[in-house]
Amino acid sequence: MLNLLVTKNFTLGSKILIGILLVVLGYIILHYMFKMMEMGYVLRKKKPLYNHFYFRLRHLNKNQRNVLEKQFSFYNKLNNKEKKYFEHRVASFVNDKDFIGRDGIVINDEIKVLISATAVMLTFGFRDFYIGLISKIVVYPSAFYSNTNQTYHKGEFNPKFGALVISWEDFKKGFSNSKDNINLGIHEFTHAIHINSMKERDVSSTIFSDSFKELSDMLASDEILRNKLKDSDYFRKYAFTNQFEFLAVIIENFIETPQTFKAEFPYVYGKVRQMLNFNIAGY
Repeated sequence: MLNLLVTKNFTLGSKILIGILLVVLGYIILHYMFKMMEMGYVLRKKKPLYNHFYFRLRHLNKNQRNVLEKQFSFYNKLNNKEKKYFEHRVASFVNDKDFIGRDGIVINDEIKVLISATAVMLTFGFRDFYIGLISKIVVYPSAFYSNTNQTYHKGEFNPKFGALVISWEDFKKGFSNSKDNINLGIHEFTHAIHINSMKERDVSSTIFSDSFKELSDMLASDEILRNKLKDSDYFRKYAFTNQFEFLAVIIENFIETPQTFKAEFPYVYGKVRQMLNFNIAGY
């Protein structure tokens, strides 16, 4: 009797274990099939199969939302659904990063929200918007001395330490004139996104890095367009320092003066829009 009971329990346990294994195997197969299907879609369409999917939307507190509404004009260009997604991403980004004040700077809601909103704006077309290489954001009151090259900087991204470092004075100045195509926050976050895309292989990083390669290859082979870019007064000369500065500068222009960019350099504009998967009104 005891042996029969043990045998029955063993059989039941085996069935449960086999069932669990089949469920796990099924999930792995479905996940792999979805990844393959999405990659085919990405290769054809140059955009993710989907962008926003959340089980629960996070919210900013009243003061944080006021900062977003009153001081970040991009937010007010969004429709109501996009605003909810944007707020969720800002709240998530704030929660994910360690904000550190230096030389007397006290980290407050204004600093957290405006810096995070800049990152979220640039990655709003991404599925993974966290920019994983950034773990901390260090804020100085003004230009700071950098041990990287023993000089004063307004901003820098140090991937080795996972740190984005900015001058708050110059960050704010970047948003005081929305048409001069100079924005420290956009510039430094673009460096971080660029380097992050080179290390990660999620869908959005793949689209970003592949699109930039397409743009780079095209410019390398098209001398006329390359010279037109260099001779134009539209992009500041700092853009032609290296590929990293080039990308950071053209994305500053893309965000601040999209219609001028589109009119003067439509192909380059199209590649930046593809890179960022930017489907926002006015762009």
